[in-house]
Amino acid sequence: MFEDVIAYYKKLVPHLTDKELSALQDCFRIRQLQKGAFLLKEGQVCRHVSFVNRGLLRLYYAIEGKEISIGFVSKGDYTSEYESFLTRKPGSHNIEALTNAELVDLSFDDMQLLYKSYPSFQEFGRKIAETLFIMLNQRNTALLVLSPEERYRNMIINNDSILQNVPQYMLASYIGVTPEHLSRIRKKMSGH
Repeated sequence: MFEDVIAYYKKLVPHLTDKELSALQDCFRIRQLQKGAFLLKEGQVCRHVSFVNRGLLRLYYAIEGKEISIGFVSKGDYTSEYESFLTRKPGSHNIEALTNAELVDLSFDDMQLLYKSYPSFQEFGRKIAETLFIMLNQRNTALLVLSPEERYRNMIINNDSILQNVPQYMLASYIGVTPEHLSRIRKKMSGH
């Protein structure tokens, strides 16, 4: 049940002791989400970071009735509305299950307790923050300097499994084009 999330922690901080890992496991809570259910809705305070044991989730903004996808999270990744999680203020985007999902939650309060009790978890927190910063910077750079075709090509290279499980209109929103434009990109690419 916790094997994958423990492996995730050990990968980032290999020197975690059995005592630290036991304290961490004591903080974990399993949550099941049905397809279409929300891990978080805009306006709610994010109280957990969640490791995806199984399933696929989408992060998106709802602006004037239009959904703008900003990310997809699948098995083996963490997700949260991290700004809300850190500031304890209402979040600005939604996190929805695109499939049935099983999550391993770690609450804000438990994370703070781990930080105080075990310095190794501060290192983990720093590495997660660095990873999130790099991902956000890469996403922003892609939107600013890459063409839609290049952004789609990057998705094929880096997230092929997600492409198989996400509706085309969500993918189009994520790369910043209309579904019709994405169809033209796919058709053009299949011809090469």
